[in-house]
Amino acid sequence: MPRKPLPFILYVLLAGCFAISAHTSSVSEDPPLHNGHSNAFGRAPRPVYSGLTAHEWGTFTSVAGKDGGAAEWSPLTGSTDLPSFVEHFRNAGFKLGLRGTVRMETPVLYLYDSREETVSVKVSFSKGIITEWYPRASRVEPAASIFDGTLYQHHADGSIAWDVVTVSPSLRAEFPRENLDNHYYAARLTSSTPLRVPTPAGEQQEKFLFYRGVSTFAVPVAARVTSPGKLMLENRGEEEIPNTILFERRGERVGYRIAGALQKDAFLDPPELTGSMNDLGRELEGMLVAQGLYQDEAHAMVETWRSSWFEEGSRLLYIVPRTFLDGVLPLTIHPAPAETVRVFVGRLEIVTAATEKAVERALHDGDNATLKTFGRFLEPILTTMIQRESSPGRAERFQRALSFYYSSEIAQNLH
Repeated sequence: MPRKPLPFILYVLLAGCFAISAHTSSVSEDPPLHNGHSNAFGRAPRPVYSGLTAHEWGTFTSVAGKDGGAAEWSPLTGSTDLPSFVEHFRNAGFKLGLRGTVRMETPVLYLYDSREETVSVKVSFSKGIITEWYPRASRVEPAASIFDGTLYQHHADGSIAWDVVTVSPSLRAEFPRENLDNHYYAARLTSSTPLRVPTPAGEQQEKFLFYRGVSTFAVPVAARVTSPGKLMLENRGEEEIPNTILFERRGERVGYRIAGALQKDAFLDPPELTGSMNDLGRELEGMLVAQGLYQDEAHAMVETWRSSWFEEGSRLLYIVPRTFLDGVLPLTIHPAPAETVRVFVGRLEIVTAATEKAVERALHDGDNATLKTFGRFLEPILTTMIQRESSPGRAERFQRALSFYYSSEIAQNLH
C-alpha cells in the first residue's frame, strides 16, 4: 500500500527523535530430534529436554484499509497499558512516529517442567522491531537506523534474546506488582513454572517471558465492506485460516458471528447485536484450547484482552495459521522443548458505515467521550473516511479532525 504522508507538523516535532541503532541478527531452527538419532543429512541431533514444554499465545492487531488489507497506522498512540517495570525499546517520545501495519501485542511464552532446567530463548520478528519486554533481555536488536519514524526503510529483522532462563518449579516467587487492575497480571493465572532471569541489577522473576513489537508485514486475511453491507473476507495466505469471528459493539449492545475456517473467500452479514460477551469469551476459549493451549492459558488470554477485543467498533478475530506465525515470528529455544505450542489471534479492525456515522456524529457534536471509545483506532478510521469521501468540504472537516488528533498525541508524548 502506498505510504500516506503525515502532517508536516508531525515530522517537524519528531524529526531527529527516531534514530534506532542496532546489530543484525538471524536465526535458523531445525526440528528437534529425539532418541539420539542424527537426521538424514548426518547432522548431530539437537539437545532436547524431554520434560520441558513451551506454550505461547499472542495477538497481531491491524486495521483493514481501503482494499481490505492491513493499512499503515500509528499503533503506539495513546497511553501505555503496561506496568512501569516492563522495559521499553526507547522512551515514549518516539512512539508516535513508529508506523506499521501490525502491532504484535502481548505474546507470553510459558515454560513447564517438573525439574529445574536452564534454557536460552530467541525470537526474530519479520520486518519489525521489539518495543517492550520483561524480564530484562540479553539482547534486543532492531536492525538499522530509522530516521523518518517508519519501519519502511530497508532493515534486517528485529529480535529479542534471553540467554539464561532458569525454569524453577521450586521457586516461591514474589512477582513484581503495581496498579493491580492492569490486565498484564491476568497472564500469570496459569500453572506455568516460574522463571528466573539474571540481570546486572539482580534476579528478575516472572511466570512467563513477555514481549511486544511493531512490523510492516502483510497479514494473511483481508476484510472489505461491500456495497450491500456485507463483509467480504479473503484468505491471502497459503494455509487455511483455522477459525474466524466477526464481532461488533455499539454502546452496550454486542453481537458476533462465528464463521469457522476460511479457505479462500467468504461473505458475511453483520452480526445481530443480541449477543453476550461472556458467551463469546467461552467460545473463544474453546477455540484456543482446540489449537493446543491449556484451559487456564486460554482463559488467561481472553481475560487479558477482554476489554480490548470487545471494545467499541467492528473487527474480525481469527486464528493465525501456525506456518504463517512461525514464518514471521521464528522462535528458538535451546535445548529444545519436547513440545512447543504457539497460538496467536489476529485482530483486524474494520471501518464500517456504522463506525463512520458514529465518528462523524461525535465530531459534529463535540462528543469527545465517544471519540475516546475508538482510542488509537481513531487515526486510521479518520484516514479511511477521508479516502472514501467524495465531498471536498466533508473531507476537509475530517482532515482537520485528524490533524487535531495528531497534535493532541504529540502534546501528550512531549509531556
